Amino acid sequence: MLEGLRAHMQPLSVDARRYDRLLALIGGARFALLGEASHGTHEFYRERAEITKRLIVEKRFTAVAVEADWPDAWRVNRYVRGLSDDFDAATALSGFRRFPAWMWRNTVVREFVEWLRDHNATLSPGNQVGFYGLDLYSLFNSMQVVLTYLAKVDPEAAQRAKARYGCFDHAAEDAQAYGYAASFGLQESCEDEVVQVLRDMALRAIAAPLPPGPDRDEAFHAQQNARLVRNAEEYYRTMFKARVSSWNLRDSHMVETLVALEAHLAATGTPPRIALWAHNSHLGDASATEMAERGEFNVGQLVRDRYASDAVLVGFSTHHGWVTAASNWDEPAQRKRVRAGLAHSWEDVFHRTGVPEFLLPLRGDEALRSLVASRRLQRAIGVIYRPETERQSHYFHTLLDQQFDAIVHIDETSSLEPLEAGVAWSNREAPQTYPTGI
Repeated sequence: MLEGLRAHMQPLSVDARRYDRLLALIGGARFALLGEASHGTHEFYRERAEITKRLIVEKRFTAVAVEADWPDAWRVNRYVRGLSDDFDAATALSGFRRFPAWMWRNTVVREFVEWLRDHNATLSPGNQVGFYGLDLYSLFNSMQVVLTYLAKVDPEAAQRAKARYGCFDHAAEDAQAYGYAASFGLQESCEDEVVQVLRDMALRAIAAPLPPGPDRDEAFHAQQNARLVRNAEEYYRTMFKARVSSWNLRDSHMVETLVALEAHLAATGTPPRIALWAHNSHLGDASATEMAERGEFNVGQLVRDRYASDAVLVGFSTHHGWVTAASNWDEPAQRKRVRAGLAHSWEDVFHRTGVPEFLLPLRGDEALRSLVASRRLQRAIGVIYRPETERQSHYFHTLLDQQFDAIVHIDETSSLEPLEAGVAWSNREAPQTYPTGI
């Protein structure tokens, strides 16, 4: 098996043509889904940014959509288009304050955002590349965006929306507190109210369509926030009772946002081409993993179902190294040692080939697919990493040939550097041999 894999691997060069084969695989596809095996690995972010730059320059990709909240990403979008008062990329990224801030407030994303702003400065407004968020955690921030927009264009509608959103006042801007109270009947849910606001926003867009330009973009931004409020209300209401339902709601929202973004960008007359950045667990086809056995689907599966070969799914993996992660939710980021991949996992198999960095194209290669058709463990590190329970916490079974169209493997990786590296991150974890040195 290892000999067969080596015959199909494309070792990654260190020159500018490093991803020629991957760009050829993407070809004319309009959606490039670029994953990551952790939310805190420097090389995943770096390589994904470099691939995206080439997609923008050589393949004329028109948008980057990321696993981030819509209003925070919109601030970055305004910056890269030269429309904001933010002084630099770090300032534009300062909206990402919620845990885990390092996911987007890090040195690699900062450099990519500056590059994108410089690139857009050479283009007309209609041809600039945007930066958008797909996630749904910003319940209360998105409410405020809707109210601020309506206050500017229709004060009476703003008052109606404010009264409806007042249903959430008892939660004191704590989305989880709202979800807990609503799911267990301690408070009435606000479902009808958020649906009505979204309906009013949709009717407004239909009744008075705007031509492409800044006004239409701002109206779309407000409508997307109203959609986010509606979906986030349901998400927080279900998260305390049904993990599968909340996972599916979140990924459905991300795809719903992607479809709306595609339609909005298509109004310029050119079909958009979009690069998606998210975790492997969102972008690899869930039907090829044990997620499907739990009734879960994800972005990759839904995008494939909708766009077929017009979407290319690219996963990333590593065998060992370091990662930026927390030990528990809402705790400080730390640099943690990533253990060697478990025996017989995909990470272990790739390590045993002896090729330190490679691309493994899977789509259209039947000989290769027969080599990787067996069901094996694959590691997924999110914002929390618990090496002491690694098998239970971070591994799941996958059929690699059906999960991704290509894999990028970097055997040894390093930790992502936050823009604000706290004491916990700066103090490197003790070696595994501490204190004996043996």
